[in-house]
Amino acid sequence: MTTIGITGGIGSGKSMVSALLRVYGVPVYDADRESKRLLVTSPTIRRGLTALLGPEIYRPDGTLDRARMAALIFADADLLARVNAIIHPAVGDDFDDWRKRLTVPLCAMESAILFESGFDRRADVRLTVYAPEAIRLQRVIARDGAAEADVRRRMQSQWTDERKAALSDAVITNDGLSALIPQVEALLNRWL
Repeated sequence: MTTIGITGGIGSGKSMVSALLRVYGVPVYDADRESKRLLVTSPTIRRGLTALLGPEIYRPDGTLDRARMAALIFADADLLARVNAIIHPAVGDDFDDWRKRLTVPLCAMESAILFESGFDRRADVRLTVYAPEAIRLQRVIARDGAAEADVRRRMQSQWTDERKAALSDAVITNDGLSALIPQVEALLNRWL
């Protein structure tokens, strides 16, 4: 089975490309969504985060105190790396389990941090979805209702599209002018 790793900056259109792949029958694992699920359901992650950040990182109802965790890890790069060292292997294992259950010739993993997390090593081909920064900024402000300064800060914390594209086997341009469907179809024809 061929595995596509899909990445791109915030607002680039990763989810749109993933949705198109699903329409063509390609199962897509959404690493960002699944990591949120695993933060609550994985005993391994729960033990690791509790040991590292203290038991109050989980509320009495069992949900993660995301605001508390964000305040701790985004102020301390070393702590962020240690949290990621707990979460990323669990997400990778979950992806491996998911992929083993499939009986299709092609599947995909969507992750904003495909390269940063090491998830790219689980992919046979790497795909970056590219959109110019101004378009990405507009999309995220409209989608999330976020302030421009907050969106720019989030963008600056991610690898650049150029850096991701340099490590990728293919790039899809999602600038509002280039049609996505023909680009996705061309890649499917190449990889199937």
